[in-house]
Amino acid sequence: MALGGCDSSSTRSNAQGNVITLTFWNGFTGGDGTYIRKLVDDFNKATPHIQVRMNAYMWIDLFQKLAGSVISGQAPDVAVMHVDDIPTNAARNLITPIDEVARALGLEESAYTSRVVWQGGLYRGSRYGIPLDMHPLGMFYNKALLRKAGLDADKPPRTGDEYMAVLEELKGKGIQGHWMTPFLFTGRFQFETLLWQFGGELFDPEGTRATFDSEAGVRALTWMVDLVKKGYSPANVSQDADFIALQNGRNAFNWNGIWQINALKDVPGLEWGAAPIPRIGTQDAVWGNSHQFVLPKQRAVDPARQEAARTFIQWMSQRSLEWLKSAKIPVLKSVAESAEFKSMEAESQFARQSEYIRFPPAVAGIADAMLMVEKAVSQGMLGRASPAEALKAAAAQATQVVQHNRKKYGA
Repeated sequence: MALGGCDSSSTRSNAQGNVITLTFWNGFTGGDGTYIRKLVDDFNKATPHIQVRMNAYMWIDLFQKLAGSVISGQAPDVAVMHVDDIPTNAARNLITPIDEVARALGLEESAYTSRVVWQGGLYRGSRYGIPLDMHPLGMFYNKALLRKAGLDADKPPRTGDEYMAVLEELKGKGIQGHWMTPFLFTGRFQFETLLWQFGGELFDPEGTRATFDSEAGVRALTWMVDLVKKGYSPANVSQDADFIALQNGRNAFNWNGIWQINALKDVPGLEWGAAPIPRIGTQDAVWGNSHQFVLPKQRAVDPARQEAARTFIQWMSQRSLEWLKSAKIPVLKSVAESAEFKSMEAESQFARQSEYIRFPPAVAGIADAMLMVEKAVSQGMLGRASPAEALKAAAAQATQVVQHNRKKYGA
């Protein structure tokens, strides 16, 4: 990636003895915080003329603080946010278009593993985000438990028929093989995956009406509910109980986020594997998200700081392989095709899904409407309504939310 004029500016500021200090905000407060801090420390050592001070907040706190900082004229120079948060913050005028930054860095769609992740940084035709990673759902499995049941631990199921045959075999040996949770992590993500696999969509193309109560949505939620009804999953699975059961040898398969890789690596003696989500429906699809660099809105524009921010973004992007060790998959083809990444066995399995990862629509305020999807999954999984009834009621509420947001943020 070419950097444009950043090198000359950096040399000039260094020659003058000036040190530019950038502020960098993100929500990496979990295990990935160690990795991002290491990268920032390495950047500071490599570029004495540009120093970065990093602040990590809980994601919900980050957005509240960002609004206040922009209003007060003390916004950070660079931030990271999820791809589905970009439209709302762009509509609120908290982040600025960075088409020129992308051009200066020589970024093009052809360099990326997925059109979706490249398009994910766009809102209303302008670029607001530069992709750092993707973190999709995938399938973890307990190899020892599969072998105990007489199954091939090295050939996880890939199709819906194969998956159900394995679950039936496990049930015959007294093992409930797929614990289904009614919560966001990861019940809603599983529903979205299945909805897309059955050919459905969350909303219409304009983001004006919820459509997840379609036939595809009913099929998706029914499949999830039937796991409980048919004895493949316990009822009322609590948050994270499915993941804990996988580690304890009680749950054979767990559809979860790539962020759980390092947690599994830390479990002594656990024999586990990772694989793409099976194709239960008629097409491949899987829920995912992406962290993207954004530039918060500044009260006064400082060209030197802007170029320093570009330097920082480029430096971090070029070292994405180090960041992927925090359990992410690459967005750049050059990294995905490298021998170093291919040696990362579990992450490489998740990356096999890159071409068909799906994101929520780029609509301002979409997170508010997605709460209704979560509500439908919960109602259906807990038996408080049939899948069709739960989805219909939730879709009606979600439609009201997106229509209200169109007025709030502008159509």
